[in-house]
Amino acid sequence: MFLETRRLNIRSIETSDENAFIKMASDGSLTEIYGDCSECHKWMGDFIREAMELESENNPYHEYLAFVIEDKSDHQVIGSVGSSFYEDFMQVGVTYFIGAEYRGNGYAAEALQCFTEYMFAKYDLKKLVATANVENIASCKTLEKAGFTVIVTKMYQDLYDEQAEMSNIYELMKA
Repeated sequence: MFLETRRLNIRSIETSDENAFIKMASDGSLTEIYGDCSECHKWMGDFIREAMELESENNPYHEYLAFVIEDKSDHQVIGSVGSSFYEDFMQVGVTYFIGAEYRGNGYAAEALQCFTEYMFAKYDLKKLVATANVENIASCKTLEKAGFTVIVTKMYQDLYDEQAEMSNIYELMKA
């Protein structure tokens, strides 16, 4: 897969992306998605290989799809965007992260908006969902800039959360 925005490339993940993902995990960028990432160097290669296999299956209803966000100007890996199947909602949702040194530039919203358009065009999806801890203001703003709307705020415990936390549940309807 390869998508372009004004500033970004969104592409299939490759084994050569492992070190960039480990670096972003060490800066805390993956904590909200995966929890404690202090040992991620031990499993990141397996995650990337699995992501490549899942992309080849071409099924957003099976676990997850993960893609790389890179800066178009220098091809640096700056984050990831993808989808995850939310079993508790029985819906396809979106996931994303941006490395700490690249935050605050609108990259996540730009990538997310492009990715959601791709998902709606490629798959027979009527909506996409997302969750964000209400205290994660940046993530909430990112989702809203990408067109998502809060449908409910409630206690929610995602897969890697140690406990339920007050979260916004978002949805984006196909246009």
